[in-house]
Amino acid sequence: MNEVVGRDDLLLVTLDTLRFDVAAELAAEGRIPHLARHLPGGVWEKRHAPGSFTYASHQAMFAGFLPTPAAQGPHPRLFAARFAGSETTAGRTFVFDTPDLVSALAGVGYRTVCIGGVGFFNKQGPLGSVLPALFQESHWEPEFGVASPTSFEAQVGRAEQVVGALPADRRLFLFVNVPSLHQPNWFHLPGATRAAGDSRATHAAALEYVDRHIGRLFAAASSRRRCFAIVCSDHGTAYGDGGFTGHRIGHEAVWTVPYAHFFLEASA
Repeated sequence: MNEVVGRDDLLLVTLDTLRFDVAAELAAEGRIPHLARHLPGGVWEKRHAPGSFTYASHQAMFAGFLPTPAAQGPHPRLFAARFAGSETTAGRTFVFDTPDLVSALAGVGYRTVCIGGVGFFNKQGPLGSVLPALFQESHWEPEFGVASPTSFEAQVGRAEQVVGALPADRRLFLFVNVPSLHQPNWFHLPGATRAAGDSRATHAAALEYVDRHIGRLFAAASSRRRCFAIVCSDHGTAYGDGGFTGHRIGHEAVWTVPYAHFFLEASA
């Protein structure tokens, strides 16, 4: 990462609330072709989330604690704050001396931009302003929120505007929090109803919706130079698994998340 940072643009996409099992099934069944073509080997890596809900998980990720591989470690990290005794900081880790990765990237010349989705990014109150305030530039509108059936399309449109307005020589760290998987998501499945509510099937349909539009985001992110992309979930959610519903609970469906990182070659 010490070679990547300062040379390439950076993209972090959190598919908020996406379950690992649903993501893996859709990739195996060919239902998310635009994402799958970028996944190493065409499959998601199984990882453990750093938190069980959006706020906690993103605070950890912005401090350098991305989802952890679901295997025996230690696992060297891509990014890490300088911290005495860290066992996951290695020679290839980008080490920073600020409290968070976002300000560290700003310090080495990146324009840092947040395009929010779920309520913790809506800037409508003190709590919803904490995470966006880490960035030099942040965007949120109701059209980007969880209640919008076209939220991701609207976010991608804003991302295209952001990239288009940036000077060619300025490096970009773009973060997009995708709300489409989060409840409510019933409207992504044809024939589903508000009364019936969300389900594992509507969750899957929401991921298919995201896949139909994510190619535009990848194209924008790599339109100026090569881009290093991280696409992952921040946590999963339960749909009656073991009698549990939702997240912010210690359940396998919540802690296990899909993860991938890869390069997007310059498309300009």
